[in-house]
Amino acid sequence: MTDRLVTETFAGEYLSVFKGRGMEFTEVREYSPGDDVRSIDWNVTARLGRPFVKRYTEERELTAVIACDLSGSQFFGSRGALKKEISAEIAAVLAFSALQNNDKAGLFLFTDGIEEYVPPKKGRKHVLHIIRDVLAFEPRRRGTDLAGSLQTMVRVLKRSSILFLISDFREGTGNASRAANASPEGARDARPPASTAPSEKLKLALKLASIKHDVVPVVVTDPRERSLPRFRAFLELDDPESGRRVLFDASDSGGLASFKRAEEARLAALERLFGLCGLEHIRVDTAGNFIDPIVRFFQKRAKRLRR
Repeated sequence: MTDRLVTETFAGEYLSVFKGRGMEFTEVREYSPGDDVRSIDWNVTARLGRPFVKRYTEERELTAVIACDLSGSQFFGSRGALKKEISAEIAAVLAFSALQNNDKAGLFLFTDGIEEYVPPKKGRKHVLHIIRDVLAFEPRRRGTDLAGSLQTMVRVLKRSSILFLISDFREGTGNASRAANASPEGARDARPPASTAPSEKLKLALKLASIKHDVVPVVVTDPRERSLPRFRAFLELDDPESGRRVLFDASDSGGLASFKRAEEARLAALERLFGLCGLEHIRVDTAGNFIDPIVRFFQKRAKRLRR
């Protein structure tokens, strides 16, 4: 299914956006009439006393690295699919797109640190290995350290790569992601959890990563994290990363509005951060079709590159 989807929908878009954007130096040769004078290698020309030009070939092979967040907040979904499952489908599409275009594909799985690294390689068997790991890997930890994990990725990756960073971009703890009817027993707080803005550490990590790599953030969201239902009852919100629980009055319209504003502010701050870092991002929601946002991203970027 994924293979056919890539062949029919994504392979051409991936090729137009990520292929043939660089030139690789191969050799110098003696100048011939008609050669572009801008390609003259002046150092070699001065040393040998006659003109030489540089020769380049288009750099076709790329390395696509998929970094997938497996922290506790990814194991949540209110519309049938967990954020982790949507992330796995996106990872599969991107890995098969690399395969279709004869590129290498690699994988990072991370929580509050790197849990697994699969070095980039080519081949269908390797891509299936990547997909299996995204689906089946059981993380040892549940916290999140986006910035620290990204810094490690940059140290590990020696070659410039396309780095797809798939996450809900919820840093650390305090992101109560699960909402359900609950009793007051065990609750520690009566306030809705605050959605925090991106940290300066993440901002720095993204900027440094983007110097060497083509970083593409893929933000996975769920509608229940933006809006809680209103009814005359208490909700117990459970943070799957810290284990903290808060008791929230779902009949309090002011509290519900505050919850929604906080999440909208967090997402807006993320968009501003990506803009400051010069990054184009993809946003995917568990309640929608993940294909369309990826296609729109490819089309938007291809349009920009043609200008």
